[in-house]
Amino acid sequence: MSIGKAICSVVLGLIASGLSTLTIAEEVKRISVNGYEFAYVDAGQGEPVIFVHGGLQDYRMWSEQLPKFATRYRAIAYSRRNNYPNEVSPDGTPDSAAPDVHGEDLAGLLRALGYSKARIIAHSSGAYAALFFAAKHPDMVVSLALNEPPALGLLNGLPDTGDMLKAWVANMAPAREALGMGDIQRGIPMIVDAIGGPGAYEHRSDAQRKMNLDNVASFQADATTKRPRPVFTCDMAKAITAPTLLSNGERSPRLFHRVVDQLELCLPNRERIEIAASSHTVSWENPGAYDQAILSFMEKH
Repeated sequence: MSIGKAICSVVLGLIASGLSTLTIAEEVKRISVNGYEFAYVDAGQGEPVIFVHGGLQDYRMWSEQLPKFATRYRAIAYSRRNNYPNEVSPDGTPDSAAPDVHGEDLAGLLRALGYSKARIIAHSSGAYAALFFAAKHPDMVVSLALNEPPALGLLNGLPDTGDMLKAWVANMAPAREALGMGDIQRGIPMIVDAIGGPGAYEHRSDAQRKMNLDNVASFQADATTKRPRPVFTCDMAKAITAPTLLSNGERSPRLFHRVVDQLELCLPNRERIEIAASSHTVSWENPGAYDQAILSFMEKH
């Protein structure tokens, strides 16, 4: 092949890749669930796979995953309540403080889309919501892939976690205080580094940082809410019978590994993996390994 043809081939490939991403991004759809309008995107056909984003994120978190999964499934990514481009407010629904609400939204979304059950892939506070959803609606779940849900209630009373929990609260407190006061320019990097480890925000792309800024309202609500925080228990986990893949990032804070340790003990039908060269947000930091692990798991189940 001549150099000119080779360059042309590469350019066309990049254009096609860009158009694919743009097509998914431009086809934002809306659906009413539980009295609230949710934005979502989808690609592919067949068995539904629902992607549930974490905090300071939205449906765009999964832009790299959707084309891969769409070759075998109908891949659907939605923005949770009080996240971009949905209606947002610092006084609205909080992020990790309302996993029960987000879990019922997920159940309502499936019904509104015309499905009685689906596969769920979820990250962080989205995975926390998916736990509540699956415990209350086990018959709606084909399989789960959960990355580091902050189900800290599972650690209550364990002899080796008291100091770990205190350190986590102390580490998060300055970021929550900044966000509660409306200082988002200082609070967002602090919360990202508190969750993902030192330097996590620095390594994010401009697009990822913009996504964090677009979704700060639900984290501000988290920092100021007086809503009682529901606790996910081991007994609730035992009600989840669907095959479940639990994942951690190799470099994630130890607290997330301990939560997954407990889930591994409580869930009746689970497998566990660790994603190398990654901290908390594995789908951004090592997407190739993460995606392949989930696709392989779903092929088995």
